[in-house]
Amino acid sequence: MLGVYNYTVWLTYLSLLSSVTGIIVALDGTGHPFYGTLCLLLCGLFDAFDGKVARTKKTRTNLEVGFGIQIDSLSDLVAFGVLPGCIGVSILMVHNVKHGLDPNVIGMEHGWIYYIIVLALALAALVRLAYFNVTEEERQKEEGGVRRYYEGLPVTASSLIFPIVICVAYMLDCDPIDSYFPAMLLTALAFVSRIRIPKPGLKGILVMVFIGALALTYMAINGILIR
Repeated sequence: MLGVYNYTVWLTYLSLLSSVTGIIVALDGTGHPFYGTLCLLLCGLFDAFDGKVARTKKTRTNLEVGFGIQIDSLSDLVAFGVLPGCIGVSILMVHNVKHGLDPNVIGMEHGWIYYIIVLALALAALVRLAYFNVTEEERQKEEGGVRRYYEGLPVTASSLIFPIVICVAYMLDCDPIDSYFPAMLLTALAFVSRIRIPKPGLKGILVMVFIGALALTYMAINGILIR
């Protein structure tokens, strides 16, 4: 078959499977945003270590390296550009059900604004990933070495931003709609901005994994977004 199937790409494949699963369960019936958020956190976990796992194989061919780079970006688009938007739609569906309304989001007041924000996040993630791939290829030719910072917010930040926003909204006893969608819009803008973000090392990655675990634990204990 076409493609690469050794252990260097397994985590990336798992990230894609997790993101698609999250989209399906989040939009199932009248909305299940908690399970979608769980899948989003798993995508972040898989993405945090896929590159490190791949680099443990010192005998990778050019095809394997290039293939890994391509599927990483394609998977990231679904996981961190599309899934968060689907979680947002799921939150709207739950909101409607709780208020005795039709779960159809299109029919709710200002529903079109929410959809525009969802589309903006997906588009910004696409642009950011494509731009990063092109500029990284040029940087490797001119500078070489390990990248020390990112230009624009990496899309993988979605895996922490949105679970934290949901947790904070719950702690403040606020409707998650009021914070989740503004956070999506700001995140979309950060994706395509020229701000410089230091690239985290292993310690930084472990700290983010710990924060994600705390967010998941908090949501599970408090039953956030579980109807």
